[in-house]
Amino acid sequence: MGDTHSRRWDIYCRVIDNHGDIGVCWRLACDLAARGQHVRLWVDDASALAWMAPSGVPGVRVFPWKDAALDCELGDMVIEAFGCQLPTVVVDRMAAMDRPPVWINLEYLSAEPFVERNHRVPSPHRTGLRKWFFYPGFTERTGGLIREAGLLQRRQDFDAAAWLQSNGLGPRAEERVVSLFCYEQPALPALLEHLSQRPTLLLATAGHAARQIEHLLGASLQRGALRALLLPALPQTDYDHLLWASDLNFVRGEDSFVRAQWAGKPFVWQIYPQADGADALKLQAFLDRFVQAADPTLASFIRQTWAAWNGGALPWPVEPDTAAWQRHCMNWRDALARQGDLASQLIGFAAESR
Repeated sequence: MGDTHSRRWDIYCRVIDNHGDIGVCWRLACDLAARGQHVRLWVDDASALAWMAPSGVPGVRVFPWKDAALDCELGDMVIEAFGCQLPTVVVDRMAAMDRPPVWINLEYLSAEPFVERNHRVPSPHRTGLRKWFFYPGFTERTGGLIREAGLLQRRQDFDAAAWLQSNGLGPRAEERVVSLFCYEQPALPALLEHLSQRPTLLLATAGHAARQIEHLLGASLQRGALRALLLPALPQTDYDHLLWASDLNFVRGEDSFVRAQWAGKPFVWQIYPQADGADALKLQAFLDRFVQAADPTLASFIRQTWAAWNGGALPWPVEPDTAAWQRHCMNWRDALARQGDLASQLIGFAAESR
């Protein structure tokens, strides 16, 4: 993975809902560009980038999906994000080339066993091309997670109190800080009742979280020892800072789930719900890995909490030793950091394939 050759990357992304797809693709594009690669991001709805990345980044250019049909030169590497299905004209153009790009299907993140079996496995295409399956994951036999160079050092140097104060989010004496990023959440009333039992500052992100908190708490945004603040839409860098500055993070989907793990703080994940129940299997697969090295009492609490947050049994579980939860998350983060990150592995794969 020591190859530093600059290549051209085309990343194709369709925004399904909730901006998770574009969030992951943008982070990956930025990470590749920071490592000297040239990236074009083809997306059918780039509107979220106006608040997610208002200043853009050098080395990443964004193009409308519909313009992929134009006769432009393809990159060395073509990433089809989350099985979004490349435009037919792009596939045909690749097939007609003497030396076509390396075609990668970047899959959704999962801790399920099949990820290790299918990572870096080629699939023949009707055109004679090969599509390679690349799976992010949590073990050395997967593609790893997005982790920018220097991320953990920036996390270590971060002044949480100063950042909160500078953004008008400073907690009062004895208040813990809890961030909330969620989908529609039937378990939210139970969580608010739980949090209201001790001094808590709840920071609700724009969208689903803020709207539900405002509805449940009313204009006062208070209940018992709990007070809430409604946040504006945050750029990705400031969302990372929010996770770093909070004592407990409620996250959702894929991007914030990964960033919470790099924060090294206690977190609770709301997995993206799927009609066929596949989300329950994915949740269980991650928990089996995540709590494997945890104290049994802590492991039981984490399982109960995540089950409650993802539609299982209520009332809210009683919290164990918070310091033990914090240590466990730090140890988990440090173990992940010893594995290769996603951008490095993609660049290494590019070197092998080209």
